[in-house]
Amino acid sequence: MRNLSDTLTRLKRLRPALGESTPATSPLQPFTGFGSNPGQLKGWIHVPEAVEPGAPLVVVLHGCTQEAAGYDSSAGWSRLADLHGYIVLYPEQQRSNNPNLCFNWFSPADAARGQGEALSIRQMVTAVQTRHRTDPDRVFITGLSAGGAMTAAMLATYPDVFAAGAVIAGLPFGVACSVPEAFDRMRAHGGPRPERLADLVRDASAHTGPWPRLSVWHGTADQTVDQANAAALIEQWRPLHGAAPAPSKVEDVAGHPHRVWRDSIGREVLEEYRIAGLGHGTPLDPAGSDHAESAAPFMLDAGISSTRLIANFWGIAPKQAQPRTRPSPEAAPAFQGSPHLAKTAASPEQGIQKTIEDALRSAGLLK
Repeated sequence: MRNLSDTLTRLKRLRPALGESTPATSPLQPFTGFGSNPGQLKGWIHVPEAVEPGAPLVVVLHGCTQEAAGYDSSAGWSRLADLHGYIVLYPEQQRSNNPNLCFNWFSPADAARGQGEALSIRQMVTAVQTRHRTDPDRVFITGLSAGGAMTAAMLATYPDVFAAGAVIAGLPFGVACSVPEAFDRMRAHGGPRPERLADLVRDASAHTGPWPRLSVWHGTADQTVDQANAAALIEQWRPLHGAAPAPSKVEDVAGHPHRVWRDSIGREVLEEYRIAGLGHGTPLDPAGSDHAESAAPFMLDAGISSTRLIANFWGIAPKQAQPRTRPSPEAAPAFQGSPHLAKTAASPEQGIQKTIEDALRSAGLLK
């Protein structure tokens, strides 16, 4: 096993190839002075010129090895905000907190209400609401990988703040409390029984509902976070909404299965996309999107725009025309505890991604 120093040295050499963010060329502006910031996070914001009071607020959490400007450049959240009139907030991890810029979703000190990184993100939201008079009933959050797991933590610990969220290649809330447990859960080893998952959310705050709506995205060839975690997320949030075990609607979108669960009054409260053949990353449609998405490490051309479809699920942007068709996917497996699912054949991954993942795993640092 390589030691920590060797791994960090290798990562440092790789950062230029990763396309590390360049805030000077990004539409994002620094966001400071938002509170005590116990999690010691940075903040970035984009406020469209024509945005009006009462606009929605979207919070975006990047993945490991990423920074806010680079994620935004690929996913196009700020450009979509310019088209449809909402504000985008990017909390950003610092290397002093995590050497690989992972949000510490597995740490009880950072993923609990009223403390750590979770409180820093809450303070940023409050400051944006105060300064820009955004709509308190239309606050949304999304994230990739560690950012996706932290999104689940924010929805669980502050369900009174967020109307809805979207978790991309992430994990359920409360399933890990240490680095070794995080590794096990990423691989779908161990963890709470299905009937306990919803209780983890109920116990995270005094909230009694209504609960945030949730969009879940995962690639069937993800070798970093097992796709069983997507099913576990649905199983965690479905009972909170009183939705039936079977989805209310099943369809294909661009050749990928899309399942939807409705509550007792017919609202679409949960949805899930399984992206056939996709590795670990955010699904994008660079050729078909109208907000200039672009592929990069962990930002993957899947012929389907998670950014656009998540915003549509939240009700802050309309759908585009049907994305270009991909091959028919395999059926999405149901969650049956915490199985170690057989992996599907992986599509060719970018060499830089594999190198980074190998380095992180060797040092025990991948979050």
